[in-house]
Amino acid sequence: MEPAHHTMNDLFNQLGLPSSDKEIDAFIEKHQTMPHQTKIQHAEFFSDSQQAFIQQAYHEDADWVVVIEHLDALLRGS
Repeated sequence: MEPAHHTMNDLFNQLGLPSSDKEIDAFIEKHQTMPHQTKIQHAEFFSDSQQAFIQQAYHEDADWVVVIEHLDALLRGS
């Protein structure tokens, strides 16, 4: 079986956030000042349930981690 491949749009849908490319770009632009020392699962712009989902993905080393790490890099301007 092939591993699941999630897109950024899939992640935003999973988090209950607007998920069009334009809306994702706007979200990243708005939150690109996330402090470097802040872990993405503790970012204050995510709700408790969104933070829990991200934390669980890392804890389970889920296939979501790849796209979460990509979002993390984008939020840090990397």
